[in-house]
Amino acid sequence: MNRPLHWDPETLWQTLEPLAPGLSIEIVPETGSTSTTLLERSRRGLTEPALLVAERQTAGRGRLGRSWWSDAAPGSALTFSLGLRLAPADWSGLSLVVGLALAEALDPAGGHLGLKWPNDLWLRGQDRKLGGVLIEVAPLADAASAHERWLVIGAGLNIAPLPADAADPALFRTGHASLQELDPALDAPAALHRVAAPLLRAVLDFGLQGGAAALARFAARDVLAGRRVQVGELAGIASGIAHDGALLLRDEAGRLQMVHSGEASVRPC
Repeated sequence: MNRPLHWDPETLWQTLEPLAPGLSIEIVPETGSTSTTLLERSRRGLTEPALLVAERQTAGRGRLGRSWWSDAAPGSALTFSLGLRLAPADWSGLSLVVGLALAEALDPAGGHLGLKWPNDLWLRGQDRKLGGVLIEVAPLADAASAHERWLVIGAGLNIAPLPADAADPALFRTGHASLQELDPALDAPAALHRVAAPLLRAVLDFGLQGGAAALARFAARDVLAGRRVQVGELAGIASGIAHDGALLLRDEAGRLQMVHSGEASVRPC
């Protein structure tokens, strides 16, 4: 993917800024981590809403301290972070709401993209990962309420299939899927324009009314439901999502356990 990328940030800004007044959009050729950059800016008091996009990341971060693969050519993946101040009454379930917003924006009919708890995007029936999300929050020195935090949502979406000379595909624990398998004409800028507004609206709605309505839709895309999974030493049958976004797991003794985001990775077994 060597052709220049045309992001059209002005059109994107005209759509997003009315939702988040003061929003800035910045697109850079390369950075270490878009999320790290926005977190560092917040420590300097820069907390206006911001969308930071990198054509290539050299130190992308995933959940549980993992790295996000980033040795691809610019445009082979869409990597961006959204930063804004948010003060929901309860932060539980935000990670799932974000994953759901991305999946619904990219695959409205729901026939292709499922969600592996809490927010990995998988191709249905193939157990291959197309994208993931990392949610981070930081305190605010001038918070208007006890609930308000600086929120950074980092997202990575595979756009192009792996090239023949890519790193060993076995390095990808859950396989590698790409958006161009669903739509060969889709590039990184088009994917950003498709997901940015739905994502921002979903986050703002969460801040006002929580995630109950969105979490009710998670079940329709839950790729783990009814399957045997393992979380650390705990194995059992995935049995849906609790009201706070926790994974419900029926263990070997038939007891229903709750596993909260961030405790462990979850794999079909």
